[in-house]
Amino acid sequence: MLQKSFNEVKPHVWKDNSEQEDADDDSSFGRIPFQIWNVSKFSSSADAAIVGLMPPPLLELQSSQRHYCAITVGEDAVVSAYRLSEDRSRSIVGAILSRGVAATFSTISSLSKILWRSEPSPTKKSRPKPQSFAKTSPLTCLKDSPRKGERLTLSPSGTLAAITDSLGRILLLDTHALVAVRLWKGYRDASCLFVEMLLNKDKASSSLHTEYTKGDYCLCLAIHAPRKGIIEIWQMRTGARLLTIPCPKGSRILQPSTRFTSSPFSSSYSPLEVYLFNGDSGQLSVLNRHIG
Repeated sequence: MLQKSFNEVKPHVWKDNSEQEDADDDSSFGRIPFQIWNVSKFSSSADAAIVGLMPPPLLELQSSQRHYCAITVGEDAVVSAYRLSEDRSRSIVGAILSRGVAATFSTISSLSKILWRSEPSPTKKSRPKPQSFAKTSPLTCLKDSPRKGERLTLSPSGTLAAITDSLGRILLLDTHALVAVRLWKGYRDASCLFVEMLLNKDKASSSLHTEYTKGDYCLCLAIHAPRKGIIEIWQMRTGARLLTIPCPKGSRILQPSTRFTSSPFSSSYSPLEVYLFNGDSGQLSVLNRHIG
């Protein structure tokens, strides 16, 4: 839709008439379909992510509706899991009322037009109504007061989540089984990002023009501990610490939303990278992906 908008864009003059602007906006721009769920009625949420598809409940009839698994972190619970359903299931009473009220209003409107004939008013395109929330079902949660969940980071496949809390612990969660597989302590104010590191020493020490595949890299977790002044690289899921990188105070680890490639025609795999930003000097550098 964005590409189509770029192709069809034309120079235009802004008009003072707000109604005309609204009409132009409705006719010249498309709308992306979306789905929304409300999890605040169960617990507060500081960060959240949809981690993937999940099977329907055991006692629910099989249908074409899809179900998603969502993970949230917050004050009430360190981590919570929910099943998000596409089906907006409503009660029978609500369905009858919605149909009955609509039919009654239509009948009254028709009678009023017959009794009081008036000049037809210019029709104005109505704006779409706000979309209603879809069904949300809580699955499980971890409450450990006064510990509070702060940030949530997903792995590229969505199967692992790194969760930081207010007591300096980092929880590695298997999002499919909804179980904790690892725990780090003593990392207050830490931030985490997943990164892919090259562990094949033979290829890493060979020519710079070597074509790497996805199998040459392993998934790791980069933990930035600002109070220690270091960045640690840990191999997933239960591997050892591979690398420790000192970093100056005021640094942050960043990750772009897209992966950069050296050439659009290159067949080499583009790994998930992490960048180190020095807040004092403004220098941006990429972490070395080679571990040898």
